[in-house]
Amino acid sequence: MSLQTSPIEASGLPRAIIGAIVNNALVLALIAVFAVFSFATPTFLTIANLQSILVNNFTLLAIVAIAMTFAVSVGGIDLSVGTAVDFASFAFVSLVLAGQPVFIAALAGLGAGAAVGAFNAILISGIGISPFLGTLGTLFIGRSIQQLLTNGGNPVYLPPTGVPEAFRFLGRGAIAGIPVPLVIAAGIIVAATIILTRARFGRVALAIGIQPSVVRYSGITARAHVAVAFILVGLIAAVAGLILSATVTVYIPSSGNAFLLNAIGATFIGTTLSRLGRPNVAGTVLGVLLLSIVANGLLLTGLNFYWQQVGTGLLIFAVLALSFINRRKATA
Repeated sequence: MSLQTSPIEASGLPRAIIGAIVNNALVLALIAVFAVFSFATPTFLTIANLQSILVNNFTLLAIVAIAMTFAVSVGGIDLSVGTAVDFASFAFVSLVLAGQPVFIAALAGLGAGAAVGAFNAILISGIGISPFLGTLGTLFIGRSIQQLLTNGGNPVYLPPTGVPEAFRFLGRGAIAGIPVPLVIAAGIIVAATIILTRARFGRVALAIGIQPSVVRYSGITARAHVAVAFILVGLIAAVAGLILSATVTVYIPSSGNAFLLNAIGATFIGTTLSRLGRPNVAGTVLGVLLLSIVANGLLLTGLNFYWQQVGTGLLIFAVLALSFINRRKATA
């Protein structure tokens, strides 16, 4: 009986090298793109550009992708993370515009995002609709509500002279020289890591995503954990909505949907960091960093926007392909 070999093994590369490449595909891809853009464009390695990657490309996407990680951890997906971002942004800007304190407006924004998550929780855990279909419905409903609230999709602007200092600080302030949005993103990353790796809730959530039937037979209320996970998705995504609004001082309907595909991509790229393909915060963060570097580097090279999307897609395919080879070897 002949043993099947992968295309990589058939190439004659030593098995140890093959294993190193496959097991560290994400890290190697990150190093490779960083090196390529460092040589391809002289401005890539400048301090200003690296700061731009972290603040403009990485921060908001990282927050939304961490939110997506919670949905994937329970075996689902959330297509309405952009809706949570938008609802939080709308509530935040509208209340600040109405003269409410920034703190109260921020709480309302977080509540609006959590409400989107709670609505998804009712659909998924309460009624039993699949996460894909349930959150897809929320996406369409949310988009329509935004159109109705803004008279057909008109942005809601804050006048330059009417922006409170606390509002401005959230989007453009700094703590010890570190931009506030980056500090908030780092805090969310640390908190999410603790929840998914140290807390009982995180362990149960990952177990639900891997073997839901085993969790049910063990007497654990899986539906309650799934509901909490989707509420967390909405709440975390709402933080991105607050920061987005404070950065641009405007609410633009459906602008949160711009993060959806990249958040999904970063989360699933991040699963390649686990031999068993499990969602994890560290992998998601590296996935976001990879997509952020690629987006910035391709922009600096002057490529057409559509070719940038092609390049990003091919990179995602390559990383995921190596992950599937790794997973097949682990289960063989």
